[in-house]
Amino acid sequence: MLEMVVIVTLIVPFCLALAAISDLFTMKIPNKLSAAILVSFLVFAPLVGLGWADYGMSIAAASAVFAVCFMLFAMNVMGGGDAKLLTATAIWFGFTPALISFLVTVAFVGGFITLIFLLLRANANTAMAMGIRLPASLVTESKIPYGIAIAIGGYLTFQQSPVVNLVLLAAS
Repeated sequence: MLEMVVIVTLIVPFCLALAAISDLFTMKIPNKLSAAILVSFLVFAPLVGLGWADYGMSIAAASAVFAVCFMLFAMNVMGGGDAKLLTATAIWFGFTPALISFLVTVAFVGGFITLIFLLLRANANTAMAMGIRLPASLVTESKIPYGIAIAIGGYLTFQQSPVVNLVLLAAS
């Protein structure tokens, strides 16, 4: 059981970290990271004892998040990689208060990161003159790498996930 605890509690944070790094430097989130987060839920949730009703509600919650993200993507407000990463991470929370906690945390962190990026872009020449190296995507892009906010929001709220709670309960 210890192996399952380690796998379940590390795979999502690891994928989120890689997604944040990729988004920061390339403004792209590889599909395989979102797929790994989604597939890990689909595999591990039943194994740790998540009931079929909760399993279905998690899929419904992810579908609802995807529908909103798809609309934002269609309006060119959100990137496709961000939409997929947010959806894949949301499935871990199901239709529970933890989902609201995750989404609100992502929104607040995203707002803070947006302010930081806008300030850095406005002062990029000054920062570079001082010898501070900034990623090219930070200076040249007009978009915000929201994968960073999704990753931080995921880190801060992942322990609230019903699946993680079941894993930790079984391990104790």
